[in-house]
Amino acid sequence: MAGIELRSTAFNDRTPIPGRHAKDGENISPPLTWSRPPTGTEELVLLCEDPDAPSGTFVHWLVTGIDPESGGVAAGEVPDGGTAHRNSFGEPGWDGPQPPVGDRAHRYRFRLYAVPEPVPLPDSATAAQVHRTMSQHGLASGLLTGLHQR
Repeated sequence: MAGIELRSTAFNDRTPIPGRHAKDGENISPPLTWSRPPTGTEELVLLCEDPDAPSGTFVHWLVTGIDPESGGVAAGEVPDGGTAHRNSFGEPGWDGPQPPVGDRAHRYRFRLYAVPEPVPLPDSATAAQVHRTMSQHGLASGLLTGLHQR
Protein backbone atom coordinates (compact mmCIF):
# COMPACT_ATOMS: atom_id res chain seq x y z
CA MET A 1 0.00 0.00 0.00
CA ALA A 2 1.34 3.45 -0.94
CA GLY A 3 2.09 6.05 1.73
CA ILE A 4 0.31 9.20 2.91
CA GLU A 5 2.19 11.57 5.19
CA LEU A 6 0.13 12.23 8.33
CA ARG A 7 1.14 14.99 10.79
CA SER A 8 -0.12 17.08 13.69
CA THR A 9 0.90 20.52 14.90
CA ALA A 10 0.00 19.35 18.44
CA PHE A 11 2.59 16.55 18.67
CA ASN A 12 5.25 14.76 16.64
CA ASP A 13 5.36 11.06 15.85
CA ARG A 14 6.07 8.98 18.97
CA THR A 15 5.87 11.98 21.33
CA PRO A 16 3.28 12.81 24.02
CA ILE A 17 -0.17 14.01 22.99
CA PRO A 18 -0.96 17.22 24.91
CA GLY A 19 -3.37 16.80 27.83
CA ARG A 20 -5.99 19.07 26.27
CA HIS A 21 -6.73 16.26 23.78
CA ALA A 22 -7.20 13.63 26.53
CA LYS A 23 -10.61 12.52 27.77
CA ASP A 24 -9.92 14.04 31.19
CA GLY A 25 -8.62 17.26 29.57
CA GLU A 26 -10.60 19.35 27.08
CA ASN A 27 -11.30 16.14 25.13
CA ILE A 28 -10.90 17.75 21.71
CA SER A 29 -9.41 15.92 18.77
CA PRO A 30 -5.94 17.06 17.71
CA PRO A 31 -5.37 18.97 14.48
CA LEU A 32 -4.14 16.77 11.65
CA THR A 33 -2.79 17.40 8.17
CA TRP A 34 -2.05 14.93 5.41
CA SER A 35 -0.42 14.75 2.03
CA ARG A 36 -2.42 14.36 -1.16
CA PRO A 37 -3.79 10.83 -1.54
CA PRO A 38 -3.17 8.86 -4.75
CA THR A 39 -5.21 9.29 -7.91
CA GLY A 40 -8.39 7.24 -7.76
CA THR A 41 -9.11 8.01 -4.10
CA GLU A 42 -12.83 8.58 -3.58
CA GLU A 43 -12.75 8.98 0.19
CA LEU A 44 -10.50 8.82 3.23
CA VAL A 45 -11.03 6.87 6.44
CA LEU A 46 -9.49 8.03 9.74
CA LEU A 47 -8.99 5.73 12.71
CA CYS A 48 -7.42 6.44 16.12
CA GLU A 49 -6.81 3.34 18.21
CA ASP A 50 -5.05 2.37 21.44
CA PRO A 51 -3.50 -1.07 20.97
CA ASP A 52 -2.25 -1.04 24.59
CA ALA A 53 -5.69 -0.92 26.27
CA PRO A 54 -6.12 -3.67 28.89
CA SER A 55 -9.35 -4.91 27.27
CA GLY A 56 -7.82 -5.08 23.77
CA THR A 57 -7.45 -2.51 21.01
CA PHE A 58 -9.68 0.47 21.81
CA VAL A 59 -11.16 2.75 19.13
CA HIS A 60 -11.01 6.45 20.07
CA TRP A 61 -12.11 7.89 16.72
CA LEU A 62 -13.41 6.51 13.45
CA VAL A 63 -14.46 8.80 10.60
CA THR A 64 -15.43 7.63 7.11
CA GLY A 65 -16.39 9.51 3.96
CA ILE A 66 -13.70 12.18 4.33
CA ASP A 67 -13.21 14.40 1.26
CA PRO A 68 -9.87 13.36 -0.33
CA GLU A 69 -9.18 17.02 -1.19
CA SER A 70 -9.53 18.17 2.44
CA GLY A 71 -5.83 18.02 3.36
CA GLY A 72 -6.51 17.92 7.09
CA VAL A 73 -8.79 18.75 9.98
CA ALA A 74 -8.70 21.46 12.67
CA ALA A 75 -8.65 20.61 16.38
CA GLY A 76 -12.07 19.63 17.67
CA GLU A 77 -13.60 19.29 14.19
CA VAL A 78 -14.86 16.43 12.03
CA PRO A 79 -12.96 16.21 8.72
CA ASP A 80 -14.78 17.66 5.67
CA GLY A 81 -17.45 15.28 4.38
CA GLY A 82 -16.74 12.84 7.21
CA THR A 83 -19.19 10.76 9.21
CA ALA A 84 -18.10 10.05 12.78
CA HIS A 85 -18.80 6.51 14.00
CA ARG A 86 -19.19 5.29 17.58
CA ASN A 87 -15.95 4.84 19.48
CA SER A 88 -15.26 2.15 22.09
CA PHE A 89 -16.75 4.41 24.79
CA GLY A 90 -20.03 4.05 22.84
CA GLU A 91 -20.13 7.70 21.76
CA PRO A 92 -20.02 9.10 18.23
CA GLY A 93 -16.88 11.07 17.39
CA TRP A 94 -13.67 11.69 19.29
CA ASP A 95 -13.01 10.65 22.86
CA GLY A 96 -9.39 11.15 23.80
CA PRO A 97 -6.80 9.08 25.59
CA GLN A 98 -7.66 7.78 29.05
CA PRO A 99 -5.26 4.96 29.91
CA PRO A 100 -5.44 3.47 33.40
CA VAL A 101 -3.60 5.56 36.01
CA GLY A 102 -0.10 4.19 36.54
CA ASP A 103 0.12 2.32 33.21
CA ARG A 104 3.16 2.95 31.06
CA ALA A 105 2.48 5.35 28.20
CA HIS A 106 -0.07 3.97 25.77
CA ARG A 107 0.35 4.36 22.00
CA TYR A 108 -2.42 6.16 20.12
CA ARG A 109 -2.21 5.27 16.45
CA PHE A 110 -3.81 7.69 14.03
CA ARG A 111 -4.25 5.93 10.70
CA LEU A 112 -5.51 7.53 7.53
CA TYR A 113 -6.58 5.30 4.66
CA ALA A 114 -7.33 6.24 1.05
CA VAL A 115 -10.01 4.09 -0.62
CA PRO A 116 -11.32 4.02 -4.20
CA GLU A 117 -14.97 3.70 -3.14
CA PRO A 118 -17.06 4.07 0.03
CA VAL A 119 -16.42 1.17 2.39
CA PRO A 120 -19.11 -0.67 4.35
CA LEU A 121 -18.23 -0.34 8.04
CA PRO A 122 -20.70 -0.75 10.90
CA ASP A 123 -21.36 2.26 13.13
CA SER A 124 -19.44 0.68 16.03
CA ALA A 125 -16.66 -0.95 13.98
CA THR A 126 -13.76 -2.50 15.82
CA ALA A 127 -10.18 -1.66 14.87
CA ALA A 128 -9.81 -5.22 13.52
CA GLN A 129 -12.83 -4.72 11.22
CA VAL A 130 -11.37 -1.45 9.93
CA HIS A 131 -7.93 -2.99 9.30
CA ARG A 132 -9.44 -6.03 7.56
CA THR A 133 -11.61 -3.84 5.30
CA MET A 134 -8.74 -1.47 4.50
CA SER A 135 -6.38 -4.34 3.67
CA GLN A 136 -8.91 -5.40 1.01
CA HIS A 137 -9.85 -1.94 -0.31
CA GLY A 138 -7.11 0.53 0.66
CA LEU A 139 -4.99 2.36 -1.92
CA ALA A 140 -2.68 4.13 0.54
CA SER A 141 -2.29 4.80 4.24
CA GLY A 142 -0.49 7.02 6.72
CA LEU A 143 0.38 6.55 10.38
CA LEU A 144 1.06 8.99 13.21
CA THR A 145 1.59 7.65 16.73
CA GLY A 146 1.13 9.76 19.86
CA LEU A 147 1.79 8.74 23.46
CA HIS A 148 -0.23 9.41 26.62
CA GLN A 149 0.03 8.35 30.23
CA ARG A 150 -1.74 9.36 33.45
